Amino acid sequence: MTTRRILHVCSCEDTMPLDAKALGACDGEVRLVRQLCRAQLDAFTRSLAEGRPVTVACTQEAPLFAEAAEEAGFAQPLAFANVRETGGWSGEAKKAGPKMAALLAAAAVTTPPAALVSLKSEGTVLIYGRDDTAIRIGERLRDILDVTVMLSAPGEIAPPRVSHFPVVKGKATAAKGHLGAFEVAVDEYAQPSPSSRDRLVFGAGRKGTSRCDLIIDVSGGTPLFVAPDLRQGYLRADPADRAAVERVVFEASQLVGEFDKPRFIRFNASICAHSRSHKTGCTRCLELCPAGAITPNGDSVAISAEICMGCGTCASVCPTGAAAYDYPPATTVMERVRAMLLTYAEAGGKMPVLLIHDAEHGAGLIEALARFGEGLPAHILPVEVNEVTQIGLECLAASFAYGAAAVRFLLKARPKHDVGGLIRNIDYANALAAGLGLGDALAATIETDDPDALAAALSGVSLANPLGRPARFMPLGAGRQLLRLSLRELHAAAPIRPERIPLPPKAPIGGIVVDVEGCTLCHSCVSACPTGALMDNPDKPMLRFSEELCVQCGLCQATCPEKVIRLEPRIDFAAWEAPPRVMKEEEPFQCIQCGKPFGTKSTIERIAARLEGKHWMFAGENATRASILKMCDACRIEAVVNETLDPHGAPPRPKPRTTEDYLREREKTGGKDPLA
Repeated sequence: MTTRRILHVCSCEDTMPLDAKALGACDGEVRLVRQLCRAQLDAFTRSLAEGRPVTVACTQEAPLFAEAAEEAGFAQPLAFANVRETGGWSGEAKKAGPKMAALLAAAAVTTPPAALVSLKSEGTVLIYGRDDTAIRIGERLRDILDVTVMLSAPGEIAPPRVSHFPVVKGKATAAKGHLGAFEVAVDEYAQPSPSSRDRLVFGAGRKGTSRCDLIIDVSGGTPLFVAPDLRQGYLRADPADRAAVERVVFEASQLVGEFDKPRFIRFNASICAHSRSHKTGCTRCLELCPAGAITPNGDSVAISAEICMGCGTCASVCPTGAAAYDYPPATTVMERVRAMLLTYAEAGGKMPVLLIHDAEHGAGLIEALARFGEGLPAHILPVEVNEVTQIGLECLAASFAYGAAAVRFLLKARPKHDVGGLIRNIDYANALAAGLGLGDALAATIETDDPDALAAALSGVSLANPLGRPARFMPLGAGRQLLRLSLRELHAAAPIRPERIPLPPKAPIGGIVVDVEGCTLCHSCVSACPTGALMDNPDKPMLRFSEELCVQCGLCQATCPEKVIRLEPRIDFAAWEAPPRVMKEEEPFQCIQCGKPFGTKSTIERIAARLEGKHWMFAGENATRASILKMCDACRIEAVVNETLDPHGAPPRPKPRTTEDYLREREKTGGKDPLA
């Protein structure tokens, strides 16, 4: 029996035209139907018995088809593709055949299962407020949660008739942690006197720490966390907004038990380029993480899977691949883009534009445009990801290599977190595209919450000259390896192929410039380089550099004692293919006693010039001893042992300078500071 995938493509009661010829470009057996979810459901159930993978061109009725497959004991992959709102319901529906084929091809790419992180909440909640609003919230939640109310400015609070939960005074100064494990630092903590009569009377304040599973913040003040909306278990509302207060009360009531969340980031500390020997190098992820989930941890960083909310910015800018997005992996997204663009071209599509969006915001906007407007143009290919900010330079480079005429990222008008990492990658990709003759500003963002504004922005997209022969490579490897592969394939497919293209600052690829005159070949940079881009030569004083391995972390620049190294963001394809380049080379100095090479000639001569005739050990009657500076370690030891050196022959040390000396000199200078 054939194992070709079965593709059920429904016209949704003839509300959209189906191009059988274009759909034939899909790798599978296409079966056209009119109403698969109702009148022709038996056609779907019969196909399950064939034991082949199945794709259904419908997402609205996906639960129905999934249930039927489960009842039938279907064990093959079952995928769904939305070709209606993204293509068929459009003013250009008759030209959308290649797009539908592309969407079906992308849906067939298998997504690996996500690793999970477990969070446990036992329902201990700290309600932090300033008035009786916090107490009223506590009254509503006391039968569900273990409540403690802390008031920053209690004022005139009447004592409760029955103390169902503690009401204390305190000011939260800092907080850390996550759902199930919060810690709040408290100043002016005090409990009320049990004899409080007309109002709660609190004792003397002190410092303390509150540990809880949840925090409800209705203080109306500064949030306890950066990006408070991204911290699970921290619920914040304006106490004057009754609707917002109701929302947090409901959300808090649901946060008891064990919860699983995806482990968005896979982290390999061994290749992190953050620090070496207390010198700081790469800080890209630390600068951009909106949730505060990343902290320094010695030579690497630490990423809290419990706090991480999956924006993916760290992975998109990580130059080594130490932080890699895993929901899904970058290779899965690139496989979808590859399947989409290659199938679109094979079906006869021209000038494809990728529209990368998320499910929460982008999918809803696209659906609204299809239902109430003209829909997406036929050449706009939507790519749904978990977070738009997870897309890195490797995916952008691969998209251009596969034949994308442009790429647009659909964002909210006011993004929920910083998109600085995405903007950086867009700038790098545009610099590459311009340098390779593909055009200017091929990648950009569309920031809107209005479907009509989205349509207007897409109609004004400038398109690149299509590649003569788009690349067909499979996205293999991970991290740095995947980036190098994408860039090489893009360079090979480009209309012009310059050897070097300058890139904007903080690019993850580039070279270094070494002031050769100032370099002493101490090799501090070699020991600090985390990727092996800088190398020595065990047989000769030499500094070598492999540009392909350089991640522009800056550790060599920070470590160099002579400060003669600077970074130069660029991509040099010729250097990538060449062997390591010699940055500086010197002849070794030969021991004047035995002829053994040691050190470098310039270093030994520089030391000798600084000490001969100047230091007491090598001046006057000891001048002949300067020759030991030009001996290897073995000969130097022998020479020193065989000669006599009076340790008391050193000149007397200067007397310590006291306060009295300073004041005496100040009097002589008429009150002026003698050290000025």
